[in-house]
Amino acid sequence: MNQSSRARSATVSRDTQETRITISVNLDGLGACQISTGVPFFDHMLTQIARHGLVDLDIDAKGDLEIDAHHTVEDVGIVLGQAVAKAIGDKSGITRYGHSYVPLDEALSRVVIDFSGRPGLIYCVDYVRDRVGDFDLDLLAEFFQGFVNHAATSIHIDNLRGDNAHHQAETIFKAFGRALRMAATPDPRMAGQIPSSKGSL
Repeated sequence: MNQSSRARSATVSRDTQETRITISVNLDGLGACQISTGVPFFDHMLTQIARHGLVDLDIDAKGDLEIDAHHTVEDVGIVLGQAVAKAIGDKSGITRYGHSYVPLDEALSRVVIDFSGRPGLIYCVDYVRDRVGDFDLDLLAEFFQGFVNHAATSIHIDNLRGDNAHHQAETIFKAFGRALRMAATPDPRMAGQIPSSKGSL
């Protein structure tokens, strides 16, 4: 079934002893979102994906926050990756590659995505401090690693400059949303075709 003949949306749930997560995604949305992870800064970052990627997102995550946010952040990445993979299907007709540069005041980040079928993450970010409020910024790499492993994408993330850790993180998530949007967008010239010389992704 090609992209033009089906809704590009999916809902995935994951229930473990550490987290209970349900995510619904619509790749052809308008940026509507309802996000609740119990981690306010992370919610703010996930909202950037929806708004700037024009992806509708409904994320309900309950995790063992009494320990820390690690399991919640990582597992949201896993489930979001699974939902995107399910929604995009066999990838026929998509653009496949996406990229974006996004500034926020002094900060600038670049994200490049390939729906290659091969998981890989290059994450080059040197935050100017370790935390925003009580949120450990190391966890954002765990989110993206979970996503690429389960969406089977190759992603390169580079923060090119920034003096404010909040701005650095926000430019990354905005750029990720826009790059995801570009890569997942149907290409009319590729209608019904897999965007690979191998014939599969």
